[in-house]
Amino acid sequence: MNNHIGSDFDDFLSEQGLAEEVSAAALKRVIAWQITQAMKEQHVSKKNLADRMHTSRTAVDRALDQNDPGMTLATLASAARALGQRVEIRLVPEHTAEQG
Repeated sequence: MNNHIGSDFDDFLSEQGLAEEVSAAALKRVIAWQITQAMKEQHVSKKNLADRMHTSRTAVDRALDQNDPGMTLATLASAARALGQRVEIRLVPEHTAEQG
């Protein structure tokens, strides 16, 4: 019998001890995607972004690789800054039962 039928996916991730890991990976993927979009809008190449960040094109490739779990938020923030953007992360209350 499946104990997770009818349960919330967030509950499942929490029970498996994966919630923070999945949340961090999703956050990095979203930021990498947003950086890619900003590059397209501003017509900035990877080489140009690397120059602005004072880093290598390889480092930019890693920053934009949405599947690279080792990419730090600091590197993503540096890329965002090089595009005139900033990364904003904030804490929000845990999902609680709605009160009537």
